[in-house]
Amino acid sequence: MSIAEEEMAELAESPKAPSRLRVVAQRFFRMRQGQIGFVLLALMFVLAFFGPLLGHWSYTDKDFNAFLQPPSGTHWWGTTQTGADVYAITLRGMQKSLIVGLLVGVISTAIAAVVGAFAGYFLGWTDRILMWIVSLLLVLPSFLILAIMSPLFADGAWVLFVVMLALFMWMITSRIIRGMTVSLKEREFIRAAEFMGVSSSKIIFRHIIPNMSSLLIVDATLNVGAAILSETTLSYFGFGIQPPDVSLGSLIADGAKTATYAPWTFWFGAAVLVVLVLAVNLIGDSLRDAFDPTSRRRA
Repeated sequence: MSIAEEEMAELAESPKAPSRLRVVAQRFFRMRQGQIGFVLLALMFVLAFFGPLLGHWSYTDKDFNAFLQPPSGTHWWGTTQTGADVYAITLRGMQKSLIVGLLVGVISTAIAAVVGAFAGYFLGWTDRILMWIVSLLLVLPSFLILAIMSPLFADGAWVLFVVMLALFMWMITSRIIRGMTVSLKEREFIRAAEFMGVSSSKIIFRHIIPNMSSLLIVDATLNVGAAILSETTLSYFGFGIQPPDVSLGSLIADGAKTATYAPWTFWFGAAVLVVLVLAVNLIGDSLRDAFDPTSRRRA
């Protein structure tokens, strides 16, 4: 029996139609890549936030009797050239990269939804001004701007780094949402709300944006992976998360210097980054197929 036939059989047996969220969840967990991505991401979260409780060292600790030591019972993943525990600093980098990725994904998608919906609904001068801002941000050299502002990210001001990174990741999605809003505003339920005197802001936030939830959820998920890679790249070149804090990018940058004769300083962080981005992308692709009823790959 095919996937579509199984779904129809479940709908026929159910006393009432399941919610769209339940149908999407069923489609998602029937896809092998969705299952793999979900399990991998869950394991990464558990390792990042609960793994440090099992270790004997903090990411700020230094063992001055163990410089560049290979993995052992004392230091499970070895030590760096400064005596830091690779296990501890790698998990700390995972925590920071996960937090940055999630925040940037949510913030950038929220900005795209609001800007695109307002531009598509009001059109006119509102549309021209907002789309001019979008076009301007698309041509600005985001990497150079973030590099110039990197001194501001020191002393624990990584939240500013998150905000700045999110400001350069929403423009393409906003244009897509604008086009969808132009089409959606002609629907009968939008016209009925306007006829009843519902304010424009309520129509946008209660009717237009919720009707694009599938696109927004997929976009936010894919933005998480893109944000993790962007943060890692910037931190690799010293423009992202600043010391004494650590991220996967700064960890990989430091490990690259000793990778040839102390590979544990590099490969653990690199492997974690690859698995993390792979898991997020698998989830994003599976969500896109689960929300799309015409997807062939879902079956």
